[in-house]
Amino acid sequence: MTNAVIVDVVRLASGKGKPGGALSGTHPVELLAHVLRTIVERNGIDPVLVDDVIGGCVGQAGEQALNITRTAVLSAGFPDSVPATTVDRQCGSSQQAAHFAAQGVIAGAYDIVIAAGVESMSRVPMGTTTIGQDASGPGIAARYPEGLVNQGISAELIAAKWKFDRDALDAFSAQSHQRAADAASKGLFAKEIIPIDVTNAAGETVTHTVDETVRATTTAEGLSGLKSSFYSEKYAARFPEAQWHITPGNSSPLTDGASAALIMSEEMASKLGLTPRARFHSFAVAGDDPVFMLTAPIPATKKILAKSGLSIDDIDAYEVNEAFAPVPLAWAHEFGADPAKLNPWGGAIALGHALGSSGTRLLSTLVNNLEATGGRYGLQTMCEGAGMANATIIERI
Repeated sequence: MTNAVIVDVVRLASGKGKPGGALSGTHPVELLAHVLRTIVERNGIDPVLVDDVIGGCVGQAGEQALNITRTAVLSAGFPDSVPATTVDRQCGSSQQAAHFAAQGVIAGAYDIVIAAGVESMSRVPMGTTTIGQDASGPGIAARYPEGLVNQGISAELIAAKWKFDRDALDAFSAQSHQRAADAASKGLFAKEIIPIDVTNAAGETVTHTVDETVRATTTAEGLSGLKSSFYSEKYAARFPEAQWHITPGNSSPLTDGASAALIMSEEMASKLGLTPRARFHSFAVAGDDPVFMLTAPIPATKKILAKSGLSIDDIDAYEVNEAFAPVPLAWAHEFGADPAKLNPWGGAIALGHALGSSGTRLLSTLVNNLEATGGRYGLQTMCEGAGMANATIIERI
């Protein structure tokens, strides 16, 4: 079987996903174009050799509409002959892009492909794509007569089911910031973060290289004073078990970002004189209750461990997206996972969650962590809207 390998994976440092954030003055096409251009340049690849570019983006409206990945490929200066497509599996969009890319290589459809993702939450706010209309239709209304809920309510339901109190959620969240700040201070993100010149709020051109969402001084005590984000009388009556522990402090922040992975067959890497950093070992995708919504990483992980023949103890690092603190905590509880291996350089609560970019962002950190620690296997999983999750296992080469 043809092996699909990761030759390189890069990302932008996070920007706060609101006006005035570090990346908010830059068009999302240019964010994605920059990572695409950089990943081929730093690996000496003639872009004409790229068979396809698969990009993830959730808010495919406005400046992110009309197949933003193809637009970014052209903006990056790639030849007209390089095609591209944009996929949406909600928060796992660029992880799904990496799956499609690697699976295409394994199937023999591609020799070289780039998986990527982008989200400018400052310029295309969440909810833009529905344009105020019902995106569900009568079938969903009939199947779920009480209505589906937003992800914040789902996070509250998970916290209640697994009995995570406010102290546990805030302690985990503070640890995320502390781990990310520590990793940054040691230069551990240096191989994955690429610089980008941006215009700041003062109209000056500056080079952005540091994750803007990380707060090194964050403490659990400081987070404890924040108010619930999602409480309402309506939902309190519907879900009396909810304790209303979810706050801005134990949730991922709105974020701008872009990331990309250069994926090819092992044979092509050898032909081009490139040294692969990791290979794709196993893939899985799963669905789960769309009201709980964020629990699908659990069945996705069960599926991928069964497919791979590996146990959770065989995995050296886990990247479980921190959309909200209860998500990785519930996942870890179900698998008896080693907390030291869970998001060891911090997660999305600190590093940000630029929706369409997060999958390849996690992949960049996972590859670099395995290299830094000498680990062999890494597992990545991501909760996704409507109750889905991707899971990926990579093996360091």
